[in-house]
Amino acid sequence: MKEPTPVYRCHYRAQLRGDMDASALQACVQQAQDFINKGKMMTAALFYYGPQLFLYYEPLGDIFPPEAFMAPCDPLLSPWPQKDRLDHWARMYHIYWHCEPRGAEDWRRDPPPLRRRGRIAYLKPENMFEYVYHHFAIVQEGLLKGDRYMSIALHEDVLFSYFEEPRSSVNIRRTDGESQAFKAWQDAGPESHFIRLPGSEGQNFLLLPDYFALGQAED
Repeated sequence: MKEPTPVYRCHYRAQLRGDMDASALQACVQQAQDFINKGKMMTAALFYYGPQLFLYYEPLGDIFPPEAFMAPCDPLLSPWPQKDRLDHWARMYHIYWHCEPRGAEDWRRDPPPLRRRGRIAYLKPENMFEYVYHHFAIVQEGLLKGDRYMSIALHEDVLFSYFEEPRSSVNIRRTDGESQAFKAWQDAGPESHFIRLPGSEGQNFLLLPDYFALGQAED
């Protein structure tokens, strides 16, 4: 039996030096769509908050860096210090999800989503690691039901969440059960962990506009 094609979930953050260039952006969109058409990638979406960029994409079979399809925008970005070099894209660490892909066919959107969304939140520095602790505990337990394609990644004290509409209800174990890890998170006082962003209307996360949001299921 043929092994399922693995699906990876990648989250990156970048910073524009000035304005977004329309021609460079269009070149990135064309390259991303080409990767999707050739079966190298299932989904790719770029969101923004002022000069900050948030990229989510799903490579198929092999992981590749953002530069593989986002290189036309690299001259527009500020270098980001890494451990031993400067990069245009800073990797965000995937810390929370409700479902894990079991191959490309399992992860295919059918029907296609009505919308692909991105949102961000700022954590209070003193509560950042408590947030990570509880959310990773929920993932390890695997019982809390939520959006199939939703994910949250962290870089510095910034959370970036990708999700799709309409939402679904599933958990990592794909079975019923009561989440004790989620109860512990509720007891920790979730609202106390966030810095409210302008325009969020009191919500923990702020919805972002996108530069593009592409998916295999739309072909």
